[in-house]
Amino acid sequence: MHRTHHCAQLTTADLGATASLLGWVDTIRDQGGIIFVDLRDRKGVTQIQLEPHDNAQLAEQLKHLKPESVIGVTGKVVRRPAGTENKSLPTGEVEVNAASLEIHNISDTPPFPLDDAGGDKVNEDLRLTFRYLDLRRPKMRKNLQVRHRATKSIRDYFDSQEFIEVETPALFKSTPEGAREYLVPSRIHPGQFYALSQSPQQFKQILMVAGVERYFQVARCFRDEDLRADRQMEFTQIDVEASFVTREDIYALFEGMLKKVWKDVLGIDIPTPFPRMAFVDAMNRYGVDKPDMRFGLELVDLSETFRNSAFKVFQQTVAGGGVIKALNAKGLSDITQGELKNFEDIAKSLGAKGLAFIKVEGGEWKSPIVKFFTDAEKAELTAKLNIGEGDIIFFAAAPWEKACAILGRLRLESAALLQKRGKLTIRADDWKFLWVIDFPLMSYDEERQGYAATHHPFTAPVPEDAAFLDSDPKKVRGQHYDVVLNGMELGGGSIRIHQPALQKKVFEDVLKIPQDVVESRFGYMLKAFTYGAPPHGGIAFGLDRMVALLCGTTSIRDVIAFPKTQKGQCLMTQSPTAVTPKQLKELHIATVIPE
Repeated sequence: MHRTHHCAQLTTADLGATASLLGWVDTIRDQGGIIFVDLRDRKGVTQIQLEPHDNAQLAEQLKHLKPESVIGVTGKVVRRPAGTENKSLPTGEVEVNAASLEIHNISDTPPFPLDDAGGDKVNEDLRLTFRYLDLRRPKMRKNLQVRHRATKSIRDYFDSQEFIEVETPALFKSTPEGAREYLVPSRIHPGQFYALSQSPQQFKQILMVAGVERYFQVARCFRDEDLRADRQMEFTQIDVEASFVTREDIYALFEGMLKKVWKDVLGIDIPTPFPRMAFVDAMNRYGVDKPDMRFGLELVDLSETFRNSAFKVFQQTVAGGGVIKALNAKGLSDITQGELKNFEDIAKSLGAKGLAFIKVEGGEWKSPIVKFFTDAEKAELTAKLNIGEGDIIFFAAAPWEKACAILGRLRLESAALLQKRGKLTIRADDWKFLWVIDFPLMSYDEERQGYAATHHPFTAPVPEDAAFLDSDPKKVRGQHYDVVLNGMELGGGSIRIHQPALQKKVFEDVLKIPQDVVESRFGYMLKAFTYGAPPHGGIAFGLDRMVALLCGTTSIRDVIAFPKTQKGQCLMTQSPTAVTPKQLKELHIATVIPE
């Protein structure tokens, strides 16, 4: 049977016409011997009327029909009887009076409801085991359509900006200084391995040396990391690199891309340019380098207030080079003991010894630490934190980065509780884009007792800070930038080092990578840079995360057709699996399974 229309196409303009439809049986209803079937395809639903008492063959076929069976129907388009129209459907004024029915496949009873309301209540592992059924649900089908439209919009945008899409290899060399990799043994080179590419970073820089100038790719990347709601072991990023650009050029380029995507997919005009915030300011005000700007609850530094305090914990922290920071969770003094215990556990998990707080109830400050505060300190707290009735103030006394992290996490937890109580409104469609800039080029790793690149070792220093590379690398800011939306990092990039001498200096003098290791891992790149590498920069942008935000879901698993579980398994195909001894022998490897 040949389809003449899809299941969202027929209207009163088609009355009297003969139509052939193909799809899945959504529902079956028997009303006094007349059978009504809602037939569904990828576009929508059409009601089919079947009268078996007039057609013996049809009556016999209907005995076998079940929901989710695949059928074809041919019949005349007729108007629904008055009062039976369905105004929520484009086809709701008509139905097809079936003259013939073709059954392509009879379905077993699905293990869970395939409507959105029922499917959302099902355990995710069951949905992932039967992913092909889960993807039949309208919401999941819509997510895939949004992903397609977003990807098409991005490709169209970069084509309009004269970028060309170039595919880079998935099989790369191992670079163990980055995230954990997936290794691929070589059959024809015994004992040697490829690594699945974590990023096209080095290849796209080589393309700049090759004179491509404007490159992009919808790139598949792989990292052997622990999974969570916004992270998968294989993911898709929009990868971009351009020659002869500055940071300002990259900002404008990507703001234009995001503006087009939001317009094409959601019909929304997002304002540009995006605001910018230095890394230090983001940490000081929000406790994190990807702040959610949809609500306030900013952190306040009270180190000077407590520098000479009688409260020894605070005074000694400041004397030892640490900071005292505070967060006023306004209106949350009704926090329960269980919720407060959870806050304390979070603080301890981030390195705090405990959680100091003050509740303001009945005009009284309730806390065992208040007795140590002078009237002047109380007055300063009241002014700096805007303390009022019903507030609760949390404190962190720790080294700067740790204090920021503790209160940054409690800020998010406080916002969630305030929203739950109806005291704060945080809308999913309140799009607050932000560039976070001026990251430190290097971070000091206490465990390694050495420096590590904050972004990656190819990031160029801010020119006016480059002199500190020799004397104090911590002072050097990198030309690194992240684009953040509603508390989620969508992408990050930088202007790159293009001078071979400077790149070699960063590898060997700052990161202390031995010269022979530099040569073995990056020698080809340094060599390429000696043949006229142009100034260049770029960005890598998480497609999965962006689509999740466009679809209003918190998990990227909902916008990936076949994702892995948090344990890195595909429940549908039951992978990973063991392989045969013959396969291992051909690859010249053996496995050692821990007890």
